[in-house]
Amino acid sequence: MASATIASATPVLSVRNIEKSFPGVRALSGVSFDVAEGEAHALLGENGAGKSTLIKIVSGVFPPDRGEVIVDGKAVHLERPDDARRVGIATIYQELLLFPELTVAENIFMGHAPRGGFGRVDWRAMREKTKELLASLEIHDLDPDRVVGALSVGNRQRVEILRALSHEARILIMDEPTAALTEYDVRRLFDIVRKLKARGVAVIYISHKLDEIFAIADRVTVLRDGAHVATKRVAETDSAELVQLMVGRKIESLFPKITVPIGEPVLEVKDLVRRPLTKGVSLTVRAGEIVGLAGLVGSGRSELAQTIFGVTPAEGGEIKIRGKKVDIRSPGQARTLGIAYVPEDRGAQGLVRPMTVRENFSLAALGKVAFGGFIDRALERKLAGDGVKRFSVKTSSLEQVAGKLSGGNQQKIVLGKWLANQPKLLILDEPTRGIDVGAKAEIHRLMGELAAQGLAILMISSELPEVLGMSDRVLVMREGRIVAEFTREQATQEAAGAAMMGGQGVEQAA
Repeated sequence: MASATIASATPVLSVRNIEKSFPGVRALSGVSFDVAEGEAHALLGENGAGKSTLIKIVSGVFPPDRGEVIVDGKAVHLERPDDARRVGIATIYQELLLFPELTVAENIFMGHAPRGGFGRVDWRAMREKTKELLASLEIHDLDPDRVVGALSVGNRQRVEILRALSHEARILIMDEPTAALTEYDVRRLFDIVRKLKARGVAVIYISHKLDEIFAIADRVTVLRDGAHVATKRVAETDSAELVQLMVGRKIESLFPKITVPIGEPVLEVKDLVRRPLTKGVSLTVRAGEIVGLAGLVGSGRSELAQTIFGVTPAEGGEIKIRGKKVDIRSPGQARTLGIAYVPEDRGAQGLVRPMTVRENFSLAALGKVAFGGFIDRALERKLAGDGVKRFSVKTSSLEQVAGKLSGGNQQKIVLGKWLANQPKLLILDEPTRGIDVGAKAEIHRLMGELAAQGLAILMISSELPEVLGMSDRVLVMREGRIVAEFTREQATQEAAGAAMMGGQGVEQAA
């Protein structure tokens, strides 16, 4: 078996008894793990488990307080990222570090371009070396002279991988590499990872998505609360065991959907138009109902949500809230009408990261805590305290900076601040993107509770299991239009996937 060979091979990288503390926080407690040549080794854990700290130590960003990093059997001292690069370690972060104005070739060889006479850059040699790298991974649709800023996210990621290979990296760390990728780009990425493994490159793969780990990894190491919990061969474990190892308890259901009475329509949209990506959309969401909106990236889902919420006001069609026709021209107006919107990018649009937990909770409900232009701090603290308790936000205090919390806790604050207004309609755009499985289960449980209280929920998600697991009805959007509708019983991955891709037989099923 391949996994048996990998487990017995001499590790190309080992970390031994790594410890790391920051003021008031013990991030890593004696963590050890290794990765072999030609192995894809997944690193799994909830937000705050210590994954990011560990890879930053291996990447030379942080020094460990104790312990050692071993490459090819020799202890190495990684005081800066250049030290890691010199021993063959490269890291591709979730936020790609490229220069959008430069070409593919220039980005790949930034800092180590081939030189000709008088020390000048040899542009021809740079292009030829780029072509060789592209050919080595059988990438035929990237031009060395293409400007990176014009590339898709998937192609920019491939440029990052090629840059790592141009440094002759033998250990490649990939941090949440599929977070912003389409399904097609994910398949292409997995093809590249398999080619890298075949060439003997060791890949450390960090992801919250369990299906990806089972698709691409040979072994998986689980961290919890800064400590090593277990290392398993992927072929000898399953999702339930990994979830239990991550969170320290069994999660009975990742999608705790409960059946609740469906009430009258809260949102009715008819022939809604907002160019270029909303083209005559009609839909209804009722009280107590969760309507899932599926579709590929670029299908117009987020743009539709922003039009309903007044970020980009409609150019045609009509919107009714609880039976009354409305003309929503701004988010403030939408909020007054009882609409809440949790955006896709919580960091840029949903949360003010430098502000405290207390301040973030009150942002969308200042009318409840401000009088005569002054904020009543006692009321604000009560509002935030109630939110922290209701949504089980893990924070040291109400005065903690929100940006320092885990992704799941940040998402709970964004959700809580909008619910402080007691809305009738909640629009959730990618509600669990980038958060760990335990936090996902909590967000899903909260959604069920809110629906049971009569809230109407429109949920947009790129994860089909989430859409199918939590929705009473599923709508599929493609090229700015609703192309299919399924009841919960009729909705399957095959049917929804075919509708998203434009397959046959995707007419409305309900």
